[in-house]
Amino acid sequence: MGKYLVALSKWFGGFQTIIGIIAIIVTIFWWSPIQSIVAIIAGLVLIVGILPAIPALGKSLEKLSKWLGSFQTIIGIIVLIVGICGVIGVLV
Repeated sequence: MGKYLVALSKWFGGFQTIIGIIAIIVTIFWWSPIQSIVAIIAGLVLIVGILPAIPALGKSLEKLSKWLGSFQTIIGIIVLIVGICGVIGVLV
């Protein structure tokens, strides 16, 4: 099963920028305290490649995103836990 999960994660890796942008946009429209903060942090980590292109804020956001990227595994685990809790209705 491990090799299938690795293949799936590599496939999703090709879409990380798109997933990050969608996560931030959806968060703006459907705000919930805990889930939205976690989604914005995860979105920033995922869109690190396009942040320098944003005028005026790009360099600062890129630095923040690279710093957050050093905690990528921890952030991923927290995102999964918060997401599962949101789906089962623990976080409202």
